[in-house]
Amino acid sequence: MKIGVPKEIKPAEKRVAITPSGIRVLTEHNHQVLIEKGAGLGAGFTDEVYLMAGAELVDTPEQVWEESEMILKVKEPIGPEFKWMKPGQIIFTYLHLAADRELTDRLLKRRVIGIGYETVQLRDGTLPLLAPMSEVAGALSVQMGAYCLEARNGGMGILLSGVPGVRPARITIIGGGVAGMAAAIVASGIGARVSILDIHHARLGYIRDVMSGRVVTINSNPANIEEECLNSDLVICTVLIPGAKAPKLISRSLVKRMKLGSAIVDISIDQGGCAETSRPTTLDDPIYTEEGVVHYCVTNMPGAVPRTSTIALTNATFAYVLALADKGWKKAMAENAALRLGLNVYDGKVMCKAVADTFGLECFEPDL
Repeated sequence: MKIGVPKEIKPAEKRVAITPSGIRVLTEHNHQVLIEKGAGLGAGFTDEVYLMAGAELVDTPEQVWEESEMILKVKEPIGPEFKWMKPGQIIFTYLHLAADRELTDRLLKRRVIGIGYETVQLRDGTLPLLAPMSEVAGALSVQMGAYCLEARNGGMGILLSGVPGVRPARITIIGGGVAGMAAAIVASGIGARVSILDIHHARLGYIRDVMSGRVVTINSNPANIEEECLNSDLVICTVLIPGAKAPKLISRSLVKRMKLGSAIVDISIDQGGCAETSRPTTLDDPIYTEEGVVHYCVTNMPGAVPRTSTIALTNATFAYVLALADKGWKKAMAENAALRLGLNVYDGKVMCKAVADTFGLECFEPDL
C-alpha cells in the first residue's frame, strides 16, 4: 500500500503521525511511505532520519494526498486538505466528528474512509488510541491550570502546591478516566488538595485504592459538581463519551458563581467541552476569561509536547496501521472488532452511531 504522511497544518501543531521506526517496519512489509519534507521536525525527527528508515520525501502536501491510498495524520483535516481528499482514500487520524458538523459533511461529500483514533474501542470499553494522548493531556492540564492561575493571566495568583503556612490550591477533576487519573496523579503529587468525580462507583473505588487516599472521590451528580466547582481554585474537565459530544455539566450560571480568578481547563473541548462557557482555543492563544474565570480550552493539548506525544501515539496506533496496510481496511476490520468501531464515515455515509445520533443522521453498517 502507498501510505502518506503530510505535515500537520493545525496552528502550532508540531506532532507527526508516525516515527521513523514505524516507517522502517512498514517498508520492511513492502509498503511505500511518502512523507512531506519537514513533517517531523517539530517533534525532533529530521528528514534524513526518515530517509534512512525507508521513507520517500516529497515537497508538497498535495503530492502526499494525491499519490497515497492511506493518509496518516494526527489531527483532523482542515482548510486546503479538504480539496485534496479523494473518494476511497483511507484517512486514519483523530476526527472528533461529533463536535464538528462541517468536518463531518466534508468527509461525507468527499466519500473518504474516515477512521477515528478516538472511537477505536476494545471489548472492555477502553480506547487504546485515545489513551496515550489522554494521559499526556491529563498530566498537562495541571501544568496549564497553574499557568491560568498566575495573576498576569487573570488568575487569582495562587501556587497549586502552597508553601509552609499557606494552604495549597483546591483542584476538582470531573471524570475519572485516563485523563482524569493522570491529572489526579500530577495534582496530588505536587501537594494540591484534589477531589475527583465520576458516575461509576467501581471506578471511584479503584482510584481511591490506587491513589492510597491522596484524593477525595465523589459521586458525580449536579449537586456535587456545583459544590466542588464553587469551592475550587481549578476545575479540570475530562469527561468523554466515545464518539459523542461531551455533556454540558457546568452551566454559565455556575461559572458566574465560581471564585473570581479561578480556572477551568477543559480537556473535553475536542468533543465540544463540558462547560457552557468553553470554546476552542489554540496553543498560540490558549486562554481567555469568561465570567471572571480563566479558561484553557486548547483542542490539541498534547501538541505542546510533540516529541513525547508522537512517540506515545505511534506506540498505540502502529499495530492498527500495519493491519490496515497489510490486509486492506475491510479485512482488517472484519478481523478486529475494535478497529471496526473506529470507522466513522465511508462512501458518503455515517458509520458511527454516536456521530449519527449527534447530527440526526442515519447510521449504516459497512459490508465487510
